[in-house]
Amino acid sequence: MVVCGDDGLAHRLAAELRGVYGAQVTLVVPAGARTARPPVVGRARAASAALLDRVNAAVGRAAGNGTVLGSLGSGGSGGSGGSGGESGRADRELEAAEPTEAVLAEAGVERAAALALVYDDDETNIRAALTARRLNPRLRLVLRLYNRRLGQHIEELLDQAAALAAGDEPGSPGDASTTVLSDADTAAPALVATAVAGTSKVVQTDRLLLRAVERPPPAPGVVVDPGLCTLALLSATSSDPAGADGAEGSGERGPHLLPDEADVTAAAGRGAVVLEQVSYAAGPPLPAGRTGVVPPFASLFSRRLRWSLAGLAGCVLALAVALWLVTGIHPLGAFYLTLLDLFAIDEPALGKPLGRQILQLLSGLVGLLLLPVLLAAVLEALGTFRTASTLRKPPRGLGGHVVLLGLGKIGTRVLTRLRELHIPVVCVEADADARGLATARRLRVPVVLGDVTQEGVLEAAKIHRAHALLAVTSADTTNLEAVLYARSVRPDLRVLLRLYDDDFATAVYRTLRAAHPGALTRSRSVTHLAAPAFAGAMFGRQILGAIPVERRVLLFAAVEVDGHPQLEGRSVAEAFRAGAWRVLALEGQRASADRVLRAGDRVVLAATRRGLADLQGHRRVPHSDRGV
Repeated sequence: MVVCGDDGLAHRLAAELRGVYGAQVTLVVPAGARTARPPVVGRARAASAALLDRVNAAVGRAAGNGTVLGSLGSGGSGGSGGSGGESGRADRELEAAEPTEAVLAEAGVERAAALALVYDDDETNIRAALTARRLNPRLRLVLRLYNRRLGQHIEELLDQAAALAAGDEPGSPGDASTTVLSDADTAAPALVATAVAGTSKVVQTDRLLLRAVERPPPAPGVVVDPGLCTLALLSATSSDPAGADGAEGSGERGPHLLPDEADVTAAAGRGAVVLEQVSYAAGPPLPAGRTGVVPPFASLFSRRLRWSLAGLAGCVLALAVALWLVTGIHPLGAFYLTLLDLFAIDEPALGKPLGRQILQLLSGLVGLLLLPVLLAAVLEALGTFRTASTLRKPPRGLGGHVVLLGLGKIGTRVLTRLRELHIPVVCVEADADARGLATARRLRVPVVLGDVTQEGVLEAAKIHRAHALLAVTSADTTNLEAVLYARSVRPDLRVLLRLYDDDFATAVYRTLRAAHPGALTRSRSVTHLAAPAFAGAMFGRQILGAIPVERRVLLFAAVEVDGHPQLEGRSVAEAFRAGAWRVLALEGQRASADRVLRAGDRVVLAATRRGLADLQGHRRVPHSDRGV
């Protein structure tokens, strides 16, 4: 495997390939990035997490609060918080400013099985991909691109080039696949899930959001909700529901992934990981996005102006009725004369009865009152049309919403995911030219423009009535300052920080958990959340996410039914293979047990690494399912 990049994602991906999959990795990074500390992955990460569990428990007991702060590997920072281990280092590292043809050749692209191009610049990745495809038509390519539409065209172009270069050689086109991923897209579901469900152990497909929940062993005689299905049985040798103690080497008493009903029934006294569907009902939904710019009639005018217009219309109707009663003319004629008097275009009622003269004077007075109201209505209508395509302000009375801080690459994808789940959002952005403002305008999401460090900005976003705060700007200090201020306003507020530095994330997480033990605090690294999907794509798998189960891992993957005899023509219940894979969703909806899978269907399934390899025809796996 060859990994080329210029930021933390390259190191994280190399560590994932080396520590989890046991692959041979060549890492190509700029000279300044080579000294970056590789993250801890695999067994080293598990050991680090267990050590942090014990240290945090001791700190909590010493502080007298009786609260275990938790390890960063299971719920804290997106990073490991460790100093790195040999299991996460690449087998070979090259220094190069750009992935030129000579650099790719020196890295061994001509002999490599897969190449990942994860530079932050889309153009650099595309140029290197075209060069690599020419050097090795059979190479599996994984590209990091933010522009999804361009990514689809690049996939088709590179796959077509591989097919033409391979000719009629069997097996080549299938191996030379091209996968375009975005770290923002792959990290967004976990960030959204943390805000909604309080955990990143989720899988999202289309508009279906599922989460894995660890449940301790039930008390005798207590019947618990089984959820949608049981994903795993926890170790019978561990007293810790999170599996921090002795789960490895325990044989049949160890964690059991994807058990069948008989195993679940027989597993008395063991904790379990079950699957639940996540729904959000903390606050009223915001209006859905509109494709046009024409607002509804009710939104053209303010409520006060609408009442003013209704009152004047009632006065005109009353004057017309009075004129009809006084003069005895036809009702339509009385209404017509009232309008003429209203606009002062009727002749004076000289020599007419006193009642007619008084009604004419009253009509003229109402006409004087009508002129400024009509002018205000015109100005408000023009203003509404002008602002229909601009940013909205948070409505009065809004509550139970999510405050999203930052509308960059990550924030834009998170905003889209939140609105797909119909979750009310208020965005805060300091840059008036941020790329996510166009998305917020299209989705008609309220936006507060201003520096979050300035007083009153978070208040304008209704932070005191919010359900959660997601701070995903590119500045660690800005995210931290926003969270600290929000916690001073709402000590029980659910917060999630995007932090780059692992050690900094460790200190922040522990401090916030100690200061607010009753509130949910999470810090996440985008590279940590995105790396498993990139690593899976290098093995030809579309990985949607991974869930650690003690010291093993359960993968969620999207699989086309066509070409898989283990799935095609079978019902969902018949396609289940205990200990290997289980179908969870079909076409973005929950899959019923009697639904027959047909060619053309696309399913989401939970699988072990070995089970997924067997399903896709890879009989030999370079690393076992252990090692999370």
